[in-house]
Amino acid sequence: MSIKIKSASESDSPFLAAMILQSSRAGKKDGLFDLLFGTSDDAVVLEKLEALTKTESKSHCHYSNFLIAEVDGQSVGTLCSYEPRIATQEAFIKALEEIGCKDVDETLEILYGCDFDLNNRTLMFDFMEEAEGFIDVGVLKALMQKSLLTARLKGYRIAQTIIEIGSLEAQLFYTKLGFRVVAQRECELYKEKFGRLGLELLAIEF
Repeated sequence: MSIKIKSASESDSPFLAAMILQSSRAGKKDGLFDLLFGTSDDAVVLEKLEALTKTESKSHCHYSNFLIAEVDGQSVGTLCSYEPRIATQEAFIKALEEIGCKDVDETLEILYGCDFDLNNRTLMFDFMEEAEGFIDVGVLKALMQKSLLTARLKGYRIAQTIIEIGSLEAQLFYTKLGFRVVAQRECELYKEKFGRLGLELLAIEF
């Protein structure tokens, strides 16, 4: 099976929205975007996420930050990489406002209450997902290899990602790729809303 990696375009927004939603829920009943949008209706959440990938404010959810894996012309996986100095919290709030989501401070506090002090010259990875039917066939590995190669050419030497404490499958996959846990934050509010203890920061030097 041949896996092709490409940069996402605006036309890929529906697929990106589905992968962002899948990633944010990660086995939970509700994820961050269900709370931000005030609904768990898949159609509504997906519509708003699609709009979020196309805002003028280039948050970490913007389509330009994504790579897409394709098999026989079908989109089967995503990986987002962004610079925290550019895709800031402020950029995310502006993007949310663009799609009509206001008064989100209280909800975002659940997330940012577990925040880490990130190095602005570190590349962040997020929304590493594969479509149903393409699990464990090399899609994520191909996406990560391409992302790390691109990052190295841009002068990066460290990449990081944030996962939920207890996400054993995600942690195992990242560990296989060479990532290691460098920090952990347990947050009562996060546990109350999502049923997870908090977040872990993983990093890789390359």
